[in-house]
Amino acid sequence: MSSLGQTQESALHGSEADVQNQENMLSRLRGAGKNRVENRENVNPKPTNRTVLGALEHNQRRQPALRAAKQVSGAQVIACKSEEHVRSFGEKPSTKPPTFQIHVDEPDGGCAKKLSNQRAAMDCSPLSLNPTVTRLRQPLATIELPMESSFDSPMDMSVVEGEERPKSLNEVTVYAAEIHTHLREMELKSRPKAGYMRKQPDITNSMRAILVDWLVEVGEEYKLQNETLYLAVNYIDRFLSSMSVLRGKLQLVGTAAMLLASKFEEIYPPEVAEFVYITDDTYTKKQVLRMEHLVLTVLSFDLAAPTINQFLTQYFLHQPVSSKVESLSMFLGELSLIDCDPFLKYLPSQTAAAAFVLANHTLSGGSWSTALVEMSGYTFEDLMPCIQDLHQIYLGAAQHAQQAVKEKYKSSKYHEVSLIEPPEKLMLN
Repeated sequence: MSSLGQTQESALHGSEADVQNQENMLSRLRGAGKNRVENRENVNPKPTNRTVLGALEHNQRRQPALRAAKQVSGAQVIACKSEEHVRSFGEKPSTKPPTFQIHVDEPDGGCAKKLSNQRAAMDCSPLSLNPTVTRLRQPLATIELPMESSFDSPMDMSVVEGEERPKSLNEVTVYAAEIHTHLREMELKSRPKAGYMRKQPDITNSMRAILVDWLVEVGEEYKLQNETLYLAVNYIDRFLSSMSVLRGKLQLVGTAAMLLASKFEEIYPPEVAEFVYITDDTYTKKQVLRMEHLVLTVLSFDLAAPTINQFLTQYFLHQPVSSKVESLSMFLGELSLIDCDPFLKYLPSQTAAAAFVLANHTLSGGSWSTALVEMSGYTFEDLMPCIQDLHQIYLGAAQHAQQAVKEKYKSSKYHEVSLIEPPEKLMLN
């Protein structure tokens, strides 16, 4: 007796509940269909109130053999069928392709998998493939590319012949002059007022110096970039140029400025909670965020301000000097941030040039070259007032009340340049 007959006979002789459960289960698994089993021997009509059971047709056994016909470059692959199976059901294979199709690679000329021992062996017809498809099935050959330094690649090869090349935007010589011109224009727009402290009713220059000295320590504590410090000081001076601040809120202004500079410059800026912590919980997180919003409003969200650090980088690239001269120039540039009285009247490009000249003169006896005069537009005579003011700050650095910058540049990272004795007199030509 066939598998279908056994299923139906067991369903007829079983209890009404068992038959109902079996039919419902098969109906859910295979889907409800029309009553395609008609005029079969020893089969009584089913009650109309039951779920109609779809024709089984040995779907679980015929699935590997009755794949839908498909075209491969014009050659039709006919699936293997059993003639006895086709005669018993009298149905033609469906020509409609299935909604989902699983592609299984089989050897050319092979047959479908063997069915169960209870079924007759099937006569499998060989598969015919288009020669174009056959060639595509061959494994690809290994592609070897010449790895030479002159290899034309869209990627920027940062390592050539085993040596790493540092990259900087200022190294683009084609645009160096335009970059410098743009920075010179922007420093005029983002310049704080030189005498703003005289209009402040409750704060003084010494209070500002203490604040900047504290920000230097914050930058070292959280390993922030030097550019972040310069930006924060610029935001503070521009804010104080427009707003009167009580001394109890001055540290809050500095904290918000450092937070903004960190967000602008750092890849991973400290969280707001960190800035609340470094103030010893003097201010709340809400106060810091509200002050941040106020600073942004006063600055008109213009945070890209040229700094002394940016101009120093350009000077170093235009006239290479030793790393020790670079560190001393950076030290002198940060010393100028502490005292606003003499240096707010100078532009960042002028202070950077003065720091470069003074550091180069202190360590190597060099001066302001002709190439730098052409590049910056500043002659040596133009820079002399700023150089003299910076020299006085340098002479009094050891006795200054604020020592954070000096302690920072005592480290070997900066070649301990803060320990170098400044020249008593300037012998500049």
